[in-house]
Amino acid sequence: MAKLVRKTQPDTQEEDYRATARRIAHLASDIKGENIVAYDVEGLTVITDAFVICTARSEPQMKAIARNIREGMKEIGRDTLYTEGGFKDSWMVLDFGTIIVHVFRGDAREFYDLDGLWADSPRIDLGLED
Repeated sequence: MAKLVRKTQPDTQEEDYRATARRIAHLASDIKGENIVAYDVEGLTVITDAFVICTARSEPQMKAIARNIREGMKEIGRDTLYTEGGFKDSWMVLDFGTIIVHVFRGDAREFYDLDGLWADSPRIDLGLED
């Protein structure tokens, strides 16, 4: 009988998810992602410890941001566990387990309003210049 094994990431138990959120934010910022924020939702939801949200101005920029995040996380041994959405859908989700990244076009970010949904959550200081 075949055994199902869930793909996991190394050392996720001991990972400082806030530092990982900062890394992801800087990877998005390198490609000129806009309005990058991260919410610390540890203990508020069972699906993740933090959300990183950013806005892209165009489909090519969305592709570039997603690619840069994936490649930058792969450098530290972290692969995406799951990806949802697409570049033509105006939103994309990259799931790294303890961090879920949302890359939106402006209109989709306003529509889904995750910033409003998690507004009461503490923000993670990303160390980005304004």
